[in-house]
Amino acid sequence: MRTMIILNDNQHALAKRKAAQQGISLSEYIRRLVDRDLEEDAPAQSITALFGLFDDGGSNIRKNKHQMIGEAIDKIYADKGL
Repeated sequence: MRTMIILNDNQHALAKRKAAQQGISLSEYIRRLVDRDLEEDAPAQSITALFGLFDDGGSNIRKNKHQMIGEAIDKIYADKGL
């Protein structure tokens, strides 16, 4: 079944550019967006699962929070190849 989706000129141009950057067709780009949006949300986890997870006795979030946040952000960008 085929369905027509109407985008304004700006949406079309930006979506087409994003698809090209990913090396896929505009149609595939839109299908992936729809699939991602339709996925069921992962079940919420209890925060208690995090307690003690990184407790090696050497961490001091109060003193090192800026460094820790910076490292986490660097890792996110590195994982994305940025």
